[in-house]
Amino acid sequence: MRRASSVAALIFLLIAAPLAAAADEASGGAVVLTANGVIGPALGDYLSRGIRKAIRQEAAVIIIQMDTPGGLDTSMRDIIKEILASPVPVVSFVYPSGARAASAGTYILYASHIAAMAPATNLGAATPIQIAGFPGGGDRDKERERERDKEQKDQKDERKTEPTGDALERKIVNDAVAYIRGLAQMRGRNADWAERAVREGVSLSANEALKQNVIDVEAKDIPALLAAVDGREVEVLGTRRKLATRDLVVRRLEPDWRSRLLSVIADPNIAYILMLVGIYGLIYEFTSPGMILPGVVGTICLLLALFAFQVLPINFAGLALIALGIAFMIGELFMPSFGALGIGGVIAFVIGSIMLLDLGVPGYGISLPVIALFAVLTAAFFLAVLGMVVKSRRRPVVSGREEMIGAVGEALEDFAGTGRVRVHSETWNARSDVPVRRGERVRVVALEGLLLVVRPEAADKTDKEI
Repeated sequence: MRRASSVAALIFLLIAAPLAAAADEASGGAVVLTANGVIGPALGDYLSRGIRKAIRQEAAVIIIQMDTPGGLDTSMRDIIKEILASPVPVVSFVYPSGARAASAGTYILYASHIAAMAPATNLGAATPIQIAGFPGGGDRDKERERERDKEQKDQKDERKTEPTGDALERKIVNDAVAYIRGLAQMRGRNADWAERAVREGVSLSANEALKQNVIDVEAKDIPALLAAVDGREVEVLGTRRKLATRDLVVRRLEPDWRSRLLSVIADPNIAYILMLVGIYGLIYEFTSPGMILPGVVGTICLLLALFAFQVLPINFAGLALIALGIAFMIGELFMPSFGALGIGGVIAFVIGSIMLLDLGVPGYGISLPVIALFAVLTAAFFLAVLGMVVKSRRRPVVSGREEMIGAVGEALEDFAGTGRVRVHSETWNARSDVPVRRGERVRVVALEGLLLVVRPEAADKTDKEI
């Protein structure tokens, strides 16, 4: 009994020790999330779920390692909401050297409890783009700004000059200014420069950002960052907290399969290709029932495209133009219009493709070469492949009951009334109103169940001569 108890205890220790070690490793420490590339649905989902997971693991601090040209407003705001609601301090770190936190990245930097940058990095250019109102990466047109300043010489402060453009543009800019100033005031950072970054699209290097109180820390790497913020006090959900980060274990939280899948299909070019492949597959299946594979592949691709469009702000007018273009090209096959419908369909398809995801955000438009390639493939698909399908439907039937009418066979015996004939190498019972001799060629004129009604070819020729 003692030996059995000792063995059981040993097994328990062997199992429990690694689990305990894994549990210790999975909790506490500094969790690093990597935000590289355009801020969109995939990156937003990864960062939001990563922050929540770090909170569940009781991390001491969350570090968002950032290098981004900007991105979508909706994804940016989702990330900022997670940061503001986090009970764990969040440090946004523009790293490595040469990285940037442009446009939407600047907003995220301002929202974080600690804003840090590596040497030779930059932030700013946070002017929202008028198309759909997303923070983008481009600067304002300086020439237009100077002309506007000349017209409004009575305004002493150029930074508060109303932005050029219509009322919608002013609303978008003013909303972005109020948003980033609120974040700056919450974190005690330079709100005036934040407003300039939105209105004028200005940028700053890491060194200048530190001098102007835009960021809190400049560090060469993550260990240096943890040492630099150690002992600092930050406000987390209304309470002051002193950071103890010097000796923290650093753990990286990599994207899981869901984030990786979303990052692939949420790419505008991939979503566009999936949609077209799905449409082609279903059309081919409907025109050639029974193929199965095109229908299965088309359905899967179309569902993935619809999921991608659900998280991407698509232009429904562009989507309607794509559908209209495809309908015109199909119409060209059934109602020849000397190319009018076909050419109009291609034009509508190209314009719709350009409009579909034209967000004005770097990295979030459909590539023009991709559009051109699929415009050519689409025209070829409908004018060639579907054209052959339509022509094949107009050809005489080559199998089945209908094909027997008019088929030529050979009489296997002499008969006047009923007898046997060979048609398509098969023996059939046949009936003829005209006497038939063995070996004579006969033509099928009707089908009565499994009985062929035949007539000698010689009799047909006689009737025609008469």
